[in-house]
Amino acid sequence: MTKTISIIVPCYNEQESIPLFYAAVEKVAATLADHRIEYIFVNDGSADESLAEMRALQAQDPEHVHYISFSRNFSKEAALYAGLQAATGDYVSVMDVDLQDPPELLPEMIHGIEVEGYDCVGTRRTTRAGEPPVRSFFAKQFYKIINRISQTEIVDGARDYRLMTRQMVNAILEMSEYNRFSKGIFSWVGFDTKYLEYKNQDRVAGQTSWSFWGLFKYSLDGIVTFSETPLAIASFVGFFSFAIALLALIFIVIRALIFGDPTSGWPSLISVILMVGGLQLLCLGIVGKYIGKIYLEVKNRPVYIVKEKK
Repeated sequence: MTKTISIIVPCYNEQESIPLFYAAVEKVAATLADHRIEYIFVNDGSADESLAEMRALQAQDPEHVHYISFSRNFSKEAALYAGLQAATGDYVSVMDVDLQDPPELLPEMIHGIEVEGYDCVGTRRTTRAGEPPVRSFFAKQFYKIINRISQTEIVDGARDYRLMTRQMVNAILEMSEYNRFSKGIFSWVGFDTKYLEYKNQDRVAGQTSWSFWGLFKYSLDGIVTFSETPLAIASFVGFFSFAIALLALIFIVIRALIFGDPTSGWPSLISVILMVGGLQLLCLGIVGKYIGKIYLEVKNRPVYIVKEKK
């Protein structure tokens, strides 16, 4: 019995990569017995000719190629969610269009599900060759931090590239939250998962749309979405500051009563006030981040808006 594999391909300004990606996956698809490929390209508000490339591929191969085009840029997370909702396959895969996710791993992924009995076969990079050293350093620190403060384990170097059973995809779709962090969601739903390791691959064409600041904000979203520890830290900092201030006040009063030495030192007093004020603002900022997430959730806005679909 032929089984369908839906491949979700988020695209943002990837006009050069799209035809190269399709050709590379088709070579692998030709070696897959009893499996057919369904492509779901998601145009995340691209400003180049990405949509035109998708239209051309769909006209060339209407049976297998489909696309969804957003009304504007909604983020890769929204594109992944849209692709998961549109996928009809028995198995569903997520792949980057720049071919940094090797299509050659697909046969081994299928084997992992059909023969070894896994619900999901994911991938993780063993090296970050080609990345700026600063980005690699902060990426490693992010995985260390989030795995210490979150109950949801996120594998270091794990990619969105994976093959999942229909049962796992349906479980993910039940999580319809607005603030999405797919790496965490994939882990949170559970299911038996195996990871294939590979070395970092260079982009086949174009430039990445991820800046250091964009990745930093994305990592903060992941921490806030899957951990309450920052709130606990804010509470601890507030209590610690209060305790220190109380002890200092007791010391000053006792010294004044015993030695008659009134407290002096306007500059030091101002420094303490500024320090405590800064800690208060830090704690308010942490709380505000969580409140902001709640605010976005309760407005119940759609995760994305489709302008064109075929």
